[in-house]
Amino acid sequence: MNKGTVKFFNEMKGFGFIKDAESSKEYFVHSNGLKDRVKENDEVTFDLEEGRKGLNAVNVKLA
Repeated sequence: MNKGTVKFFNEMKGFGFIKDAESSKEYFVHSNGLKDRVKENDEVTFDLEEGRKGLNAVNVKLA
């Protein structure tokens, strides 16, 4: 399980990006991958899953 911060999330469009706390990489997150409701600057934990365009954050929960 990875830890990070929600850098951007657009509730209307249902997607955003999470910045990994260790690697500083940014991962795409879709609303389907959320376990909790998130907003910008929330601390979260997440798993990574291969998507169509690279790794996506899934099972995203508030930390």
